[in-house]
Amino acid sequence: MAITLRSRREIELMRDAGAVVAGVLSKLQEIARPGVSTAHLDEVAAKLTSQAEAQPLFKGVRSPYARMPFPGVICASINEQVVHGIPSNEVTLKPGDILSIDFGVRLRGYCGDAAVTVAIGEISEENRRLMDITKGALDLAIRMAAPGVRWSKIAGEMQKMAESAGFSVVTEFVGHGIGTQMHEEPRVPNFVSKELLANDIVLAEGMILAVEPMINSGVSDVRTLKDGWTVVTADEKCSAHFEHTIAITGRGCEVLTLK
Repeated sequence: MAITLRSRREIELMRDAGAVVAGVLSKLQEIARPGVSTAHLDEVAAKLTSQAEAQPLFKGVRSPYARMPFPGVICASINEQVVHGIPSNEVTLKPGDILSIDFGVRLRGYCGDAAVTVAIGEISEENRRLMDITKGALDLAIRMAAPGVRWSKIAGEMQKMAESAGFSVVTEFVGHGIGTQMHEEPRVPNFVSKELLANDIVLAEGMILAVEPMINSGVSDVRTLKDGWTVVTADEKCSAHFEHTIAITGRGCEVLTLK
């Protein structure tokens, strides 16, 4: 497993890409209200990406399970949709929904990737708790990440946080290394498995990781809809998703996808 360690110059370039991502996600959170279509959110993201002279990472990506490339600049996943929800004029946000927005760009050759889950109007107490725990798992990982720390230790604490709250961690999708490509080595799970323990990641200065816990209110199992993209929970209960791109530094880590 070849993991690329990035220089300070490369990290600065990735911080620039991350700032574009953070700015777009901030704007989308402002306008994600009842009655707004997910297609409108996608249009706004596309316009802001173009104005920043960046390229969207998701649009045009191909999958062996889908007949068409991914059509959106953002992934817009509502309620039981875990990830890869397709923006649509036919899908409008309703009070009580939770919306996960995943977004990434490439700017001057380097990538940034982040996600956030947004409450649409008043939401249920369970969904609020689900969002808080998922964001809490990401924040915990950021606090723990430092050179010499084994990723299995961090993943175990993330999993413990989710499961002690009565939720479950999605195991089919994990975080990833990121740099000049959206997906690079290593795979960055949010749970502990035999595979991770056998091939553990010892964090080192210069590693860049996209850490993205996806946590379900019910079971961890997921399935993909007929469009070949949209992933939903097997029991149709809600899911939340938060993500940041982080750089491992000599003192700990820096979040690169902040406004």
